[in-house]
Amino acid sequence: MSADQRKFTRELPAQRREQLILAVLSLIARKGVRAATVRDIAQEAGVTQGLIRHYFGSKESLVAAAYDYHMSRMTDAVWQASDKPEPRARLAAFVISSLSPPVLNRDWVSLWAALLGRAMQDPQLLKTHECTYCYFRDRLESLIADALRHVGRPHTKAETRRLAIACNAVIDGLWIEGGALPDAFAQGELTAIGLRSVGALVGLPLEDTEDL
Repeated sequence: MSADQRKFTRELPAQRREQLILAVLSLIARKGVRAATVRDIAQEAGVTQGLIRHYFGSKESLVAAAYDYHMSRMTDAVWQASDKPEPRARLAAFVISSLSPPVLNRDWVSLWAALLGRAMQDPQLLKTHECTYCYFRDRLESLIADALRHVGRPHTKAETRRLAIACNAVIDGLWIEGGALPDAFAQGELTAIGLRSVGALVGLPLEDTEDL
């Protein structure tokens, strides 16, 4: 056993799982989903193949965990950036963070695209996609509801859900194009479009929240 493997066996289970997940994401980012074989994942992480089965049961479960990790870390980063005192400012910050680095980056969009393509043929990955989609959309919906409540605008759960679906689609579209074609947009152009578009859908101006 190498020195790296001995070090790995002394790490906590959560750290071991994360190292395997990061190894999968690194492989997929460089070579695509098909390259993420058990042997190559183990080599990338510096462990034996048996540890993959020990912690995840199968390669498919490990890839699903990696998809969840990748998507959840983006949502968490966006959510943390929306820590503002005023509800409308929180919604604006959520939009801006979704369309700015580090969330907006070519590697993260490429990873998402590769994993989503695989999810169309893999029920376990498709379920993970559904869960991570809802994780983002539900947080967006809560911000929309708070902003509407703050200005005294009546709304129903069904209305805020529809608004969140629509706003999520706008953000996703801009994020995909911004990540795939980073040189096609001027600095700040995507965030300005995102704020204007989400604000129009919700019926609240979001472009003047910088000082709130």
